[in-house]
Amino acid sequence: MTNIQMKSSAPFTEQTITSINNIKVQTPLNLKEIHNLNQTAGVSDNKDSGQTSNQGTINTDNTNTIGNAPVFNNAATVTNTNTTKTMTIPPLIHTTMKGQKIQFFTGGSVQKIKACLGWNISNTECDVDVSAFMLDSTGKVPGDDWFVFYGQTKSPDGSVIFNEAEKNDRESITIDLNNLSPSVKKIVFVLTINEAYEKKLNFSMIKDAYVRILNYSNNSELVSFKMDEYYENVTSMMIGEVYLHNGNWKFNAVGNGVSKDLAGLCGLYGVQIV
Repeated sequence: MTNIQMKSSAPFTEQTITSINNIKVQTPLNLKEIHNLNQTAGVSDNKDSGQTSNQGTINTDNTNTIGNAPVFNNAATVTNTNTTKTMTIPPLIHTTMKGQKIQFFTGGSVQKIKACLGWNISNTECDVDVSAFMLDSTGKVPGDDWFVFYGQTKSPDGSVIFNEAEKNDRESITIDLNNLSPSVKKIVFVLTINEAYEKKLNFSMIKDAYVRILNYSNNSELVSFKMDEYYENVTSMMIGEVYLHNGNWKFNAVGNGVSKDLAGLCGLYGVQIV
């Protein structure tokens, strides 16, 4: 089984939930009680001073809405820092249309390729991940570790490697075709929105998504595909795939998505996760 490392914080355990439930929350004091406490501490009302403190003030009218927690007027504003800078889409030369299948090189003229992927977002909450599933003739992975992503960067045979922070692209997958296991007949490239369900995110918030296949030896483009259809009911997108057909490697511009997270995709392709 494969243990998928999540980017989010760890889930609550029974112990942590029990400890939270045992916390005694004090209800807000009313105005009379606060007055009595101030008098006990030797603090005067100072009603005629005309001065108003700009420190955090306690809500004294019992209008708290969540767990009777006190409300402070100077609470800091929470700012979302999960943003992705807009990238410049590199030139796409040998472009294909959705559903088009093309043989992008002949014979042994290319021994190693690199699938480069990129995108832009219209919602700064979107954190997009890249993964690649290596499939056999049945359309399933040969074993649980036959896919690469940010938490598992190399295939068992070392022929497929996940790379982050590319210069001209977001992320990439390098594939050594000569050393690829003979059982692998297809490699599917997938874009997934991290925590899409929790944050109510979907692919209508993604744009400019593309994949381009390069000759690793000279970085020349062999084939590319840029999406132009984005759907609200999609959280993971199979953007493209390379597959072996009659001894030749071909590219398929898939551009189809599903309403599944990375764990759901693992189940789809036969990966058992912890």
